[in-house]
Amino acid sequence: MLMSVDTDVIRALGDPLRQRILALLARETLCTTHLMAETGARQTNLSNHLRVLREAGLVDTEPCGRFTYYRLRPEALEAVAEGFAELAAVARASGRARRAC
Repeated sequence: MLMSVDTDVIRALGDPLRQRILALLARETLCTTHLMAETGARQTNLSNHLRVLREAGLVDTEPCGRFTYYRLRPEALEAVAEGFAELAAVARASGRARRAC
């Protein structure tokens, strides 16, 4: 059931900029500088969004000298997709079931 999906993950996925960051990280591992150039976001704003994504378990970090690279954790998105797929399957199986008032 959907309740098995972490609410922090759902909350993290709800922001358009975080969705854009995830789409970019799906293609390649990027540092903050790259993400700033791609999104047009300011460094402080971007850092806050990346923190939310890290805390939700959607991205991993990789230090490289002065820079930190970010990469998408596909298994985290797969878990969300599975949770929603289970919910859809329950809804499909229940058909038009309804309780009497």
